[in-house]
Amino acid sequence: MPDPAEPYAQRPALRGTRHMVSAGHYGAAHAAFAVLEAGGNAVDAAVAGGIALGVVQPDIVNVAGVAPIMIRMADGAVWTIAGLGPWPRAADPEHFLSACGGTIPEGLLRTVVPAAPDAWITALARFGTMRFSEVVQAAIRFAEGFPVHPLMADTIAGYAEKYARWPSNAAIFLPGGRPPRVGELFVQADLARSLRYMADEERAALARGGDRAAGLEAARAAFYVGDIAQAILRYHREEGGWLAAEDLAAYRSPVERAITRRFAGVDVHTCGAWCQGPVLHQALALLDPEALRAAGHNSPDYLHAIIEALKLAFADREGFYGDPEFVDVPLEALLDPAYAAARAAMIDPARALPDMPPPGDPLGTAAASPGAPLPMPGAPSGPPRDTSYISVVDRWGNAVSATPSDVSSDTPVIPGTGLCPSSRGSQSFTAPGHPSRVAPCKRPRLTPNPIMIERPGEFVMPLGTPGGDVQSQAMLQVMLNMLLFGMDPQDAVEHPRAATYSFPDSFEPHVTYPGRLCLEGRIDRATGEALAARGHQVSWWPDRIWRAGAVCLVQADQRSGILTAGADPRRASYAVGW
Repeated sequence: MPDPAEPYAQRPALRGTRHMVSAGHYGAAHAAFAVLEAGGNAVDAAVAGGIALGVVQPDIVNVAGVAPIMIRMADGAVWTIAGLGPWPRAADPEHFLSACGGTIPEGLLRTVVPAAPDAWITALARFGTMRFSEVVQAAIRFAEGFPVHPLMADTIAGYAEKYARWPSNAAIFLPGGRPPRVGELFVQADLARSLRYMADEERAALARGGDRAAGLEAARAAFYVGDIAQAILRYHREEGGWLAAEDLAAYRSPVERAITRRFAGVDVHTCGAWCQGPVLHQALALLDPEALRAAGHNSPDYLHAIIEALKLAFADREGFYGDPEFVDVPLEALLDPAYAAARAAMIDPARALPDMPPPGDPLGTAAASPGAPLPMPGAPSGPPRDTSYISVVDRWGNAVSATPSDVSSDTPVIPGTGLCPSSRGSQSFTAPGHPSRVAPCKRPRLTPNPIMIERPGEFVMPLGTPGGDVQSQAMLQVMLNMLLFGMDPQDAVEHPRAATYSFPDSFEPHVTYPGRLCLEGRIDRATGEALAARGHQVSWWPDRIWRAGAVCLVQADQRSGILTAGADPRRASYAVGW
C-alpha cells in the first residue's frame, strides 16, 4: 500500500500568514475572503461565506435552512450556535402514524422553524464586528446570477421529478422546463430580493438612529416577523402547513459551550447531542492511536478497527441522542472512559459485527429503543442530499467552523421569496420511545456537525464536511491522517475514505444497510477483499458519486503563524488566503 508519508494530493496545500478560508464552494470562499480583506474578523467572514453557500449551492444548502456554527475566539473559549429550529407548536406526531403510515412525507409537513438566518445574525451580534448588509453583499450578487457547477447540475438533474412537483421550485430549478447545465447562468431573483430586504431593514434601523445591535435585530425581524415571515405564514395557512407566527417570532438560536474531549494529545470540540456531534468523541474513545499507527494507514486492520468503533458509536446515537430540552441524554456516562473500555471490548479484530449492535447501557438501565429500521439490500446510491461547509481563521486568531444545510427538492419554495423553510423534520423519527421522535417545539437530531481541533499553544483547526451520516466518519479519518501519519491538510483530505451504513439512516425513511461497508475506489482491492473475509459487506463507491464527504479545514500554527488549508476536490471546495 502507498506510504502515507509520501505526497498524495493532486492539489497543493494553500499556505499563508494573514487569514485563510476553506469552503465547500469557491464562490463562498471568495465571499468570506473579501470580508477578511475589508477588515472583518473570522465570524464576519464565515457569515458572508455561509450565506453565500445557500445561494451558490441552493440544491444542498438553503438560506432558510439550518446552520450549526462553532466559534473559537482568540481568548480560547469555544462556543457553539445551535442553528437548528424546532417543530412548530402545532406539529402532531400522531398524524404521521395515522395518516402517513409512520413516515414523515416530503412536503410542507416536514417543515421546522428555519434557523439559519437567526444563527448567522446571532454570530454577528455576539462575536462579529460588521453589519448584516456588509456581509450579505456577495450572496445578493450571486443570487442575481452565477455559473452552474457540476455537482449542482448532477443533483438537480437527479431530483428533477421532485423539483417539478411544485411550480415555485420548478420555476427556479428547472428553468425552461429542464435542469440547468454546467456553465449556464443560474438566477434566483426572488432570493436576491429577500436578502436585499433584510439588508434594507437594517439600514432603515440605522437611519433611525439605531446602533449596530439594533440594525442586526431589524435584519432578523425582517425574516422572522416582517414581509418574509408573512409570506411563509400565508403559504402555510393556505396549504395546510403547521408553522405559525409565534413559532417564527419566538425562535432564537441557543449559544452554548462546546463538548470537549482529548484524543492523541489534542482537544476535540464538537456540538452537543442535539446533533450527531458526540459520535466523534465516542468513536475516538474506542480507538488506540498507537495500534492504529502500527496497523498502517488504510490497511485492513486499520479500517476494520475504525468501522467497528463507528458501529458502536452510532448504536448509542440511535439509543440516546435527541434534543436535550426534551430527552435526558446521558452524555457524561456515554463519554466515560470506563464505559468506552467496555464497549471497545466488543470489537473482534478478526470478525465484523454483522450489523449495528444494540445501544449500550452506560447508566445500568435499559437503553431507549431506537425503533426498527427498514433494512435495504445493496448500498446507498444516487446524488448526495444536502449540506456544505466553511472554515475561517483570521489574523487575530479567531476561528469559525460552520456546516449550513437543507435541500430545495423535498419541500416547496415559498412563492416570491426564493426560500425553502427548513425541511429538517426529515431527520426526526415517528416510532414511540425513540429519543428523536417528533414532538411540538422539539428539534430533530441533526447530521450537520462542525468541529474544532486544537493543541493549546500549538495549533487550532476548524474542520468539517457535508455527507449526512458520513460526516463524522469522514472527519475522523481526516483527523487520523494528520494526527497519526503526519499528513498536511490537503494530503489528509484527498486520501481515500471508507464508511459504514450499519445503522438507520438519519433521513426519512431511515433505511439501514446491514453490514455494508463502502470504500472509495482508490483503496487497494486486496484491502477490500481482506475486509470482506472478516464479514464486512464491501461495496465500492463509483467515481464521482460524491458520497465520501468533502472535508475542508484550516490549520493555524500558533507558533509560526502559518495557516495551512485543505479543500476537498471531491466537490467544488476551494481555499483562499494569504
